[in-house]
Order: sequence, then structure tokens, then C-alpha cells
Amino acid sequence: MAWLWWVMLAASLPILALVCGFALYAFRRERRGQGLHVRRFVIGWGLVFPVSVLAVLLVVSLRTGEALLARPEEPDVVRVTAIGHRWWWEFIQTDAAGQALHSANELHIPAGRKVEVRIEAHDVIHSFWVPRLTGKMDAIPGHPNLLRLQADAPGVYDGQCAEFCGLQHARMRFRVRAHPPEEYAAALARLAAARPDPAHPGATPFAQNCASCHSAEPGVAGAAPNLAGLAQRDRLGAGALEYRDAGDLRLWLTRHERIKPGSGEPSHAALPAAELDAIIDYLESAR
Repeated sequence: MAWLWWVMLAASLPILALVCGFALYAFRRERRGQGLHVRRFVIGWGLVFPVSVLAVLLVVSLRTGEALLARPEEPDVVRVTAIGHRWWWEFIQTDAAGQALHSANELHIPAGRKVEVRIEAHDVIHSFWVPRLTGKMDAIPGHPNLLRLQADAPGVYDGQCAEFCGLQHARMRFRVRAHPPEEYAAALARLAAARPDPAHPGATPFAQNCASCHSAEPGVAGAAPNLAGLAQRDRLGAGALEYRDAGDLRLWLTRHERIKPGSGEPSHAALPAAELDAIIDYLESAR
């Protein structure tokens, strides 16, 4: 897409110069009373020239757009699923063992390989957009769309819902983490292993207060964001709050209704401090 933009810029600059030149030429002839060959200008520069230029740009843009389309039969493509919820993103991908891994607001991909994203919506229309990697694609309930993206270099690429979907639309962000190809399998393995110890003291209060919506198992889907590997992330609430330590997690659990109004998560402020501490330690233990 960046290449297409440069092609269009390169084509537009000489066209702009040509139009300005013809305008000055016409003014000068009119001031001298010489007039213009209107028919020649209209047919040549008003019809033939723009049609020719636009035809070339059309071919270039169609070829570029075609490269963004997913092709199910193409080999060596990483396939993932992105599901838009109000107001967070669920990602489903498969590790080397064939296990489905569910994560929230973070997608792991290998750099240098094509990735096919199946885009779905759970409730209303959203739009999947990673500006540095690909164009926008709507997430429509009941109508999955396919989008192709590729990160040429390892790094972290920010994404955003690009279709207004309600109160917290602006805070429906996510990140794509592109790993070096040789480290991609290990990254998925870390996510698959990022499950808290069921014998942890916080497992019981988590089950009593959180497990009806959230899962801490990467292979299990839930009605709310999957919390497996939460301690590996650096943001909470789909980008609403930076996550640096347990204090930030406590802040989110006790004040999230003020940080992200309308998120649908019930208040945890009334939980006894000991239970809240146990839940926080339980979630942070899965790294």
C-alpha cells in the first residue's frame, strides 16, 4: 500500500505541474487575444490524457488490492481469527501442537510470512485496522471477512477498531507482535504455558468472582477477555490503561468502571482486600 501511495504521488506531481502550466498558457493567450483551440484541449487533455493516466493507476491499484486478499488454497500462510467485541478484540491462533490459543488484544505473528486474518464480530460492526501492516476490513456479525497482512520486520504494530461501535470505540485497541520466524513457535509455546497454577491460593477467589466470564486457560474461550498470559501484556482494557506492575492491575480491578465506562465488567471494589490480593497474585503468576 505504501508503494501504491508513492506511485500515485509520483503520477500526481507531473499532472499538477502540467495543469498549472496549461492554465498559465491559456491565461497568456487570452490576454494577448489569441484564443485557444478549445476542441483540441477538451478531447486531448480533458478526455484522452486523464483516461490514460487513470487506466494505468487503476491497473496498479487493482493489483495491489488483489495482493491484500486472502487465498485459502495458498500454502505456508499463518491463519488466525480476530473477533471484535464491545470493546475488545479476541484472537484465536494455533500452536505447533495444533492447540487453539485464545488471547485478548494481542496477536502474535511471525515476521516475513503472510498472515490470513479471518475477521468476525460478536455483536455490532467493528473494523480491523493495523495502519502499518494492512488496510481496513469490517468485522460484520454473521459475515466473516478475510484479510491478508504481513510484517516485514519484527516489532510491535498498533491496531485500532476503525468503525464507530459505541461509547468506548476509541479504546478498542490491540497490538500485533511480530516475532522473528525462529522465535515464533516459542512465543506461542509461552502463551500456551501461561496458565496459573490451579493449586495457587488465588484460584478459589478467581473461580468464585471471575471465572463465570473470564478464563485463565489459553485453550478455553469465554464471554469476556481471556486472561491467560495477562502478565505478559503491557496494557489493560484494550489499551485503556498501561500495565507495569500489580498496582496497575489493582487499579483496573477496583476502578475500571471509571477508566473505561460501559465496558460491562462488574465492579470488584467491594471484594475483601485479601481476596483481591490473591486474585492479582494468581493472574500475575502465569508468565
